[in-house]
Amino acid sequence: MTGMLPPVTGYLDRLSRRPGERITAYVSLRNPGACRARLVRVVSADPNPAGPGLDLRPVPFDYGFEGVHQPVRLGSSGVVRGTPALAASQARSWAVLVQVLAELPAATVLAAEGGADGIVLRAGAAGVEAEISLGGTVTRLRTERPLRPMVWYRLWLAHDPATGRAVLGQQALGLADGATASATTPVARVAPVSAITFAARDAAAPRDHFTGKLEDPLVAAGFVESWPDPLILPLPAQTLAARWDFSDDIMGDGIADRGPGGLHGRVLNAPTRGVVGAAWSGRETCWRHAPAEYGAIHFHADDLDDCGWAPSFTFEVPAELRSGAYAFHLTCAEGEDWLPFYVLPARNGPHAAVAVLASTFTYQAYANHARGNADAAYKERVVAWGAYPHNPDDVPGFSHSTYNRHPDGSGISLSSRLRPILTMRPGFLTFNDAKGSGLRHYPADSHLLAWLEARGIAFDIITDEDLDDEGEVVLSPYRVVLTGSHPEYHTERMLDALMAYRDHGGRLCYLGGNGFYWRIARDPARPHLIEIRRAEGGIRAWAAEAGEYYHQLDGALGGLWRRNRRPPQALVGLGFSAQGLFEGTYYRRLPASEDPRHAWIFDGVPEVIGDYGLSGGGAAGFELDRADPRLGTPPGTVILARSAVPPASFVTVPEELLSHIATVTGESPEALKRAEIIYFDVPGGGAVFAVGSITFCGSLWNGAAFDGPASRMLENVVRRFAAAP
Repeated sequence: MTGMLPPVTGYLDRLSRRPGERITAYVSLRNPGACRARLVRVVSADPNPAGPGLDLRPVPFDYGFEGVHQPVRLGSSGVVRGTPALAASQARSWAVLVQVLAELPAATVLAAEGGADGIVLRAGAAGVEAEISLGGTVTRLRTERPLRPMVWYRLWLAHDPATGRAVLGQQALGLADGATASATTPVARVAPVSAITFAARDAAAPRDHFTGKLEDPLVAAGFVESWPDPLILPLPAQTLAARWDFSDDIMGDGIADRGPGGLHGRVLNAPTRGVVGAAWSGRETCWRHAPAEYGAIHFHADDLDDCGWAPSFTFEVPAELRSGAYAFHLTCAEGEDWLPFYVLPARNGPHAAVAVLASTFTYQAYANHARGNADAAYKERVVAWGAYPHNPDDVPGFSHSTYNRHPDGSGISLSSRLRPILTMRPGFLTFNDAKGSGLRHYPADSHLLAWLEARGIAFDIITDEDLDDEGEVVLSPYRVVLTGSHPEYHTERMLDALMAYRDHGGRLCYLGGNGFYWRIARDPARPHLIEIRRAEGGIRAWAAEAGEYYHQLDGALGGLWRRNRRPPQALVGLGFSAQGLFEGTYYRRLPASEDPRHAWIFDGVPEVIGDYGLSGGGAAGFELDRADPRLGTPPGTVILARSAVPPASFVTVPEELLSHIATVTGESPEALKRAEIIYFDVPGGGAVFAVGSITFCGSLWNGAAFDGPASRMLENVVRRFAAAP
């Protein structure tokens, strides 16, 4: 995997800072050597030669350092340090409940080590195997009985030091499917235990990571020949030396020992918790209400919480550095990379009238999305345009996105920003777009930033994380707040802050599509993580398993905000309605746009808006939003323009459908394939302007400049909103 890594890459301790605050960079080189970090202001991150091009403006900062290679250790596990309360002469049985979801090779589910000696219990689709290492000799056992996917098994390894006899067993829950294997160890003693690991071996540097669910690991003083009921210990309760309860501290990283020794531990690399265990009855679907039924942890060989690299350099944001998008440009003998971040204004100002809300939680949800589309044609365009050369299809070593799956097919629900994010780079191409640049998220949102620069509109930047941390106070200095092209992922605190800003006189421009869609969770103790549970409804890359709809980080119901009774229409008047390929059409003005109350929006704007653009060739494309009073579009909302009939690839989103012909709101499925441009006033002086399309910002560029109908319309709105009352 090392050979597939970029020549140089890294990540930052946070994606935004204010003047006077410090940013720490963590850098790794494929091959150690000299490295330099310079600073650029990111005006445009679009490498398309038919567009504005990459516009990365140097800012005074130049730091040289000796770069080292820093490895990434993928895979989650649990670690307990200490010795169970067992006499050296006692027979003992190690056991754990295991469920595999797919046919994967065997990996460690439980290990106990003490120097060179120890035991290892491994499981996979082919069955169960064990190793007992004593005095340099390894005794191996194997059941030769496959594990059925989605079935819980009790696995155990019993060893009697007096006789050397060992038994390895597996017994299915609810099925007559069991097997044992026995052997005799040549050394009549046991290994001294100093550490126990779950889902991996080697406490110092975990490896051989297991992908699957584990529950109820234990060690007891006694020799188990058979285990008739996998949920009931076939030994007296007083024989327990340790029994770890994974239902404890689901929101954190602790592992609690219910045995006499109090051998508590912790999980590493953020496995998935709050998942149904072997005892799940189905009577409760929230782990908070029945924690004993959620005593499992889903470990994965590709989990990644924090790369944990050593710092490479720090940067204190100068007082004079204006708010905006920036990046450290890293260079070494073999290549280059960029580490993007945002600079907010000083807390006490001065502030611009306009703020851009960077959708950093959405960037994080899509971080390292491996789409499987990095084919020869894609790579030819990357080379021809001088675009960002690395993509997650070819570089899996930094883990993938919440749009990908783990090796067993389960969905990735946690995403960290403390790792290199290849998709959040200037010049990164998502699609080989036949009609445009093929950008999404971070580079696509630079279309808006470059437009503001070109039109001479002063602006500040804030990020999702700042909004979640600080609430409405971070928005209140601004007369108008602009979203990017795809503000999809939000916490409850963020929606509350945006609603309060709007209702307290703020002006909000929603310039994207499929916004305010998924609910996410964060943990204040681990702010670099976000979590998404793809519960019932919505266009989804994967579906959460039954009973696993509640977040582990905050205990709240996951899924669509619409399913949480906060549809996007209630905030910005529009909500997700249709999706197609990365292509688009245009808007056509409606009669309401001629009304004198709204004609100012269309001063100099013709009937057709956006029949061009750098994103799919049209302003109304890819994902489309519409107004609907039944879903919360406020009274008095005016629909000013509507998209033309979309290309044939577009479908109505599933949450709108009751059947193949009936929809929730009564309109035909075909009629819901539309985007709308709307405006509404809010009592108290606030207002909302929304365009309902992911590709809209790509149409701010009109062939040779940031001009044309879409640009003129948005400039009319932003300048009016930003003007002093």
